Amino acid sequence: MDNFDIAVQTFLAHALSGSSVFDRAIRAIASFNLFKGVVPIALLWGIWFTSSKRLAWAREMVVATLASGALAFFLGRLLAHFLPFRMRPIYNPNLHLVFPMFGTTEKILRTWSSFPSDHAALWASVAMGIFLVWRWVGVLALLHCAIFICLPRVYLGLHYATDVIGGAAIGLLVTYVVTRPSVRDRFAPIVVRLINAYPSYGYALAFLLCFELATMFEEPRLLVQSIANKL
Repeated sequence: MDNFDIAVQTFLAHALSGSSVFDRAIRAIASFNLFKGVVPIALLWGIWFTSSKRLAWAREMVVATLASGALAFFLGRLLAHFLPFRMRPIYNPNLHLVFPMFGTTEKILRTWSSFPSDHAALWASVAMGIFLVWRWVGVLALLHCAIFICLPRVYLGLHYATDVIGGAAIGLLVTYVVTRPSVRDRFAPIVVRLINAYPSYGYALAFLLCFELATMFEEPRLLVQSIANKL
């Protein structure tokens, strides 16, 4: 295990622990979708309905950002599946640390590799897309990702620091590539034109996609896992 990860986990465990109220607050932040995906998705809707003179470009960037987020999420899960397995800190007895979520996490997390963090990959990707359109709001979105999504997961022992750094790097890179004109122009204008031509269907599908991203495809994943366990 990297000495950097050990140092970060030990520091957080000793510097921030001690208050049950604080621990419950961090667990709530890490668990509630309102603190994770709802805020950045709401910002994307704000960009979509902006009165900017570059409305067409802004909407294409929203489409590219949503595509980037989904791609970064699935890429993170794919890498976690194929890369060497890494046990999550909360289950690692060699750390000799007690985490606030011990005994409350899902058993499935024991079989999920810690690296990279799909949370960090998805929401760093979306935050990057917001940043490319709205600079100052995008800075707040990136800070939101770091403080409300990445840091709590390290503190609770769900990930090591390098897990979230690696996941965030994947998300930032994916968004940077997908939002480039040479890539974005291949699909985003088509999607925007279809939504404008068929708004009732387009916005309905957009809502479903945004809902699934905000909840990180939780229900479809549970359904797939349930079917897989019965096979």
